[in-house]
Amino acid sequence: MFKPISLYIGLRYTRARRSNHFISFIALVSMIGLTLGVAVLITVLSVMNGFDRELKNRVLGMIPQATVSSTQILTNWPELAKKIEQHEHVKGVAPFTQLQGMLTAQGQVAGIMVSGIEPEYEKKVSIIQDHMVEGSIDRLKKGEFGIVLGKQMTDSLGLGLNDNITLVLPEATPSPAGVVPRFKRFKIVGIFSIGAEVDSMMGYIALNDASTLLRLPDGAQGVRLKLDDIFLAPQVADDIVKDLPSNFYASNWTFTHGNLFSAIQMEKAMVSLLLFLIVLVAAFNIVSSLVMVVTDKKSDIAILRTLGASPSTITRIFMVQGTIIGVIGTVSGAILGIIFASSISGFIGWINTAFGLNLFDAYFINYLPSYLRWQDVVVIVCLSLLLSFLATIYPAFRAAKTQPAEALRYE
Repeated sequence: MFKPISLYIGLRYTRARRSNHFISFIALVSMIGLTLGVAVLITVLSVMNGFDRELKNRVLGMIPQATVSSTQILTNWPELAKKIEQHEHVKGVAPFTQLQGMLTAQGQVAGIMVSGIEPEYEKKVSIIQDHMVEGSIDRLKKGEFGIVLGKQMTDSLGLGLNDNITLVLPEATPSPAGVVPRFKRFKIVGIFSIGAEVDSMMGYIALNDASTLLRLPDGAQGVRLKLDDIFLAPQVADDIVKDLPSNFYASNWTFTHGNLFSAIQMEKAMVSLLLFLIVLVAAFNIVSSLVMVVTDKKSDIAILRTLGASPSTITRIFMVQGTIIGVIGTVSGAILGIIFASSISGFIGWINTAFGLNLFDAYFINYLPSYLRWQDVVVIVCLSLLLSFLATIYPAFRAAKTQPAEALRYE
């Protein structure tokens, strides 16, 4: 079978055992460094992508992506909802009334942000219905004073479905016994589990029950929006408010979680840059190993030149040899990176549980997410191959400039 002479000799040099073991060691180190660099870069990027995805899908699936509120209670919020839904980027609208308070049960106290909602509308803008582990938000009905809580909250208070819990509001009410806080007993009618910090800080009650607690007319403080692109939230919210009376104002997720999202993006960029330097160092190792190979093979190069090999043929021989090192290291790293990225969530979760380390208490989710994006793998592999190829150019041209007479003078 026909095989180009440069490819044949390059492959032979790659497979052959060298008398100089130091050169072989440097080539092996280059290959291993390239493998580890690519593998770690793919794994870490997958973890950062996982945090990015969880922030978008879980946290931003529960908190409002954008809100349009009023300084007055909206008793005609259905009309406002219909008007806002006509916007091209709005996928859903739901009313809300928010209040802060404390939950007390069995001598324990926990702070909470409670939202009054209409279940049928809330399903259009929130992912809560998809993450119910017990009960349902459909059980939130006017006058029944039911409440839906996160699993972290109920577990910390030692409560379950259909148990009673007391909501204490910060507003004080005068009485013959003095000034006492306002409180109301609720029945737990649903428990959700998002796997994020919202499990321990958010609760839901019926919209009309929220108005009753706040002693307000039946209505809503505002409406929350679900958009087809969360990054358009500031622009869409401002556009909607421009067409409404002056007592309306807008808010969006960038006010509450924008810094967290920006921090993740910044960390992703910096970590990627630092890990890319590992790949770059491995590519420079290819340069050093090939330079030593050229020095070691001067007599072979001279013999090939005297047999009629052109400088371009010599150049291609060593470019083949360096490229093979790069290809093997890159492909091995890509395979390891894909395996690590696919299994790291379960492995770290097992370590966290088995040793009780609580590794994720400082994060907004309680596990290590990983999301492998194939376009990232392709980019990393292409960059690694490109660097490996570029690393062969200088040693290959140096080999091509070898003068046969000079190389064979002392042979």
